[in-house]
Amino acid sequence: MKVTRRALSLGGAGLAATASGVARPAIAQSEPIRVGWLAALTGPSSAPAIGFDRGVRHAVDAINAAGGVRGRKIELLVRDTQGDPTKAVNAAQEMISRARVHAIWGPTNSGESLATTPIMARAKMPDIHPCFVDSLIDPAKYPNAFRLAPSNSQIDDAVSDYGVQVMKLKRFAVIGDTTGYGTTTVASSSAAFAKRGADVVYKATVDATQPDVTPDMLRMRNAGAEAVAVWSVSPGLISRLMNTRADMGWDVPFIGHPTMGAGEVGRLIAKPENWRKTYILGFKNCSYGPDGKLPAHVQEFVDRTRGKIELNDTILWWVLCGVDAIDLIARAVQEAGSTDATAIIRYWNTVNNYPGLYASYSWSPDNHNGLPQTDLVMSEANTQRLGAYKLAPGYA
Repeated sequence: MKVTRRALSLGGAGLAATASGVARPAIAQSEPIRVGWLAALTGPSSAPAIGFDRGVRHAVDAINAAGGVRGRKIELLVRDTQGDPTKAVNAAQEMISRARVHAIWGPTNSGESLATTPIMARAKMPDIHPCFVDSLIDPAKYPNAFRLAPSNSQIDDAVSDYGVQVMKLKRFAVIGDTTGYGTTTVASSSAAFAKRGADVVYKATVDATQPDVTPDMLRMRNAGAEAVAVWSVSPGLISRLMNTRADMGWDVPFIGHPTMGAGEVGRLIAKPENWRKTYILGFKNCSYGPDGKLPAHVQEFVDRTRGKIELNDTILWWVLCGVDAIDLIARAVQEAGSTDATAIIRYWNTVNNYPGLYASYSWSPDNHNGLPQTDLVMSEANTQRLGAYKLAPGYA
């Protein structure tokens, strides 16, 4: 069966419309499809999960309103992990053993996913997530785990290429928060800059709740950094770094994590100009063209959901990725004809150029990284409109 962009952009409505009429036992036909959603909805790392959650709930509501998948409604089981790996582990175990979910979406933070991925692998639980750390995807160790977002290697290449090749800079500071994601990414990002012949003159991690980042910023400036690569999902920490940069009168560019462009950061900075000279990892489907519009299928989704999904205080790719995650779970059940874990995983291993909203995904038994490198771009953080951005200067 051909999968069209319209079926995807309907948030799953096309799934129910094409569902098979094959007769099945009544209990199988009526039992809901239980989807576990591990989301850090509160805490300092909550910004991404809040955006993902809006897309997730929209997709579930749309699919259910259209009749479900093969007549079965989706039941969403949400657990707020608060960005805490221990809470994420407890929630994952509860979903597997007690709630008996059929698939899990998340966690949304790599630090949590590092703790939950082995547990889900042992349970052979189908899992898709948007976490960046490279080691989270390994088809041999974790044949059940599939990634929608880019890996750290892909991100590091895009950001370091921009800093060295486009901005023509040579001396970088690399900082992250103290989560598992932040500490891992400081190391991988530093290696990417070094591979391109740049000097990493300062690298460190900073607690996301640290109220004063002036000492850290002074050390970066004294080390001679020409740009600062920032790796954190905490809008609070990011805004404090931006405000301190302005207070110091240090006209150094920030490059790095997409959260630096979140609307929540815009609300927390002291002045709009503090957002200047900040360039973030972006995505082709979430970038405005010269005509001021997004790619046609994404623009259609944004126009159709206007007033239903708030986009000004979040990032569009988070919302779209949430929609795609639910659609991919629903599509697997539709194509497999059951919620059997092996059947869902078998279907995901056949996905090729799947036309999502956030990206087109391809997986195979040997590759569970679904996002093509060509979908990564760099964006100007303070150009956010409806969660999307203009391309960064000098970037095509």
